[in-house]
Amino acid sequence: MPLVRIDLAEGKSAEHRKRIGNIIYDAMRAIIGVPMDDKFQIITEHPLEEMNFPASYLGIEYSQDLIIIQMTISVGRTVEMKQTLYKRIADDLHTQLKIRREDVFINVVEVVKENWSFGNGVAQYV
Repeated sequence: MPLVRIDLAEGKSAEHRKRIGNIIYDAMRAIIGVPMDDKFQIITEHPLEEMNFPASYLGIEYSQDLIIIQMTISVGRTVEMKQTLYKRIADDLHTQLKIRREDVFINVVEVVKENWSFGNGVAQYV
């Protein structure tokens, strides 16, 4: 049920971008119970001049390698599950791809289940 949008500055290889997506998907499966094969991701590279963010916010210093991850998911996850998910993604991106934890920006958008159609014009979760 998640739809994940991943935005980053251009210049990374297709393999690097795919690994980012896989790391996020693996964390969602482990932490918030995303089903097998429920992997819908849009990964978009942007010229750096199209990425508009501050040098720092809330005491966090960003680099030009900032990755913005937006997950649209169904309602029902606890605050603790979300916090664990954020940490797991940042840690795994850092460990596996050497992405700074500070450069992992995550936003979750929660929607009710009738807001999903996976094809055929049917709301499968209703």
